[in-house]
Amino acid sequence: MEHIVIAGKRGLRGEVNINGAKNAAVAIIPAAVASASVCVIDNLPHIEDIVSLVDAMTKLGCKCRFINRNTLEIDSTGVTSVTADFDSIKKLRASYYLVGALLGRFGEAQVLLPGGCNFGTRPIDQHMKGFEALGAAVAIDHGMIKAKAAKLTGAHIYLDVASVGATINIMIASVYAEGTTVIENAAKEPHVVDCANFLNILGARVKGAGTDTIRIKGVTELHGGEYTIIPDQIECGTFMLTAAATAGEITVRNIIPKHMDSVSAKLSEMGCKLTEGSDFITVRGSDSLRAVNVKTMAYPGFPTDLQPQMTTLLCSANGTSIITETVFDNRYQYITELRRLGCQVTVDGRIAVIEGHNRLTGASVTATDLRAGAALVIGGLCAEGVTDIGNVKYIDRGYERIELNMQRLGADIKRVSE
Repeated sequence: MEHIVIAGKRGLRGEVNINGAKNAAVAIIPAAVASASVCVIDNLPHIEDIVSLVDAMTKLGCKCRFINRNTLEIDSTGVTSVTADFDSIKKLRASYYLVGALLGRFGEAQVLLPGGCNFGTRPIDQHMKGFEALGAAVAIDHGMIKAKAAKLTGAHIYLDVASVGATINIMIASVYAEGTTVIENAAKEPHVVDCANFLNILGARVKGAGTDTIRIKGVTELHGGEYTIIPDQIECGTFMLTAAATAGEITVRNIIPKHMDSVSAKLSEMGCKLTEGSDFITVRGSDSLRAVNVKTMAYPGFPTDLQPQMTTLLCSANGTSIITETVFDNRYQYITELRRLGCQVTVDGRIAVIEGHNRLTGASVTATDLRAGAALVIGGLCAEGVTDIGNVKYIDRGYERIELNMQRLGADIKRVSE
């Protein structure tokens, strides 16, 4: 079992190149199954979720080959099975995108219910609603999502909530639906747009991604193509918040600054100095940060996937801050671990109250999920003494060797094995 060990209390300085977006990659790789051809996907992050997805794709019959560390070739011409019941599926939330891809291409899909981080109810009812509207019979049977349709037909679908997963999944399936599909109250996150762009490269006809309404005109086939994944908004935000928390100065490069507007606005409100270029942002922290209130929201609002990291940062701010979590109903499980470091946080339902300007001290803590693990890394960097973080497997699901980038920025951090 691996741990991350940090000797903290030092400002981090330097530059870091941001990897491709995890949330885009885990949608685009399954979407390649919809094409009975060869796809080349570049700028992939080299993380555990990608490894698990490639394993699942291979067992479905795809020929997967890493051309280099961050470029994957997928030949899905040999896919004949519509059943994905592999152990690797259980490790992933994004495995449900295989339902949309298989249903669209073959008219049938049987995929194990997704795994991934456990921080509250994340139902797939909107996915099922969309597939049913397209003409599929959908059921959950013995832990499997089963969908089947003699023919998919375009439909008008209104999502009860702007679910990213449902938006992408329905979009992938409806590429092959006869006629036009309209998804209203669609999610607008950057990775929704990225997946739509990928599908269009393959010959799909998707318009409106990034707005409330997406229209898809069905096609009879998709060809192959090459595509480059967008930069990771959440990895970028994690390093921006790290600069602020450690009173350091970090430049994040290979990014789309517009995607970071909600984070940049809060850091400026706290008293950080930001410099923005065409593909970079420099964040200069301060020893006297101001408390702020944060509400997580769908894009372009403040991302829920940066809520734990932001909570840790606010422990160093002067005054009382309030975070309201509007996306997930149980995303504060990590607070118990933050308290071990000395953070003063009170939780009432979806609201967390942070009493700032805490003196943090090192302790043994455990990551409860992916982003909570990143929050503990930030906490360890701010704490006096040594912090030992267990359950590193969660962190590796979304960050490519996070300790190496932190080392380059001056952190005293290392990965150790028991």
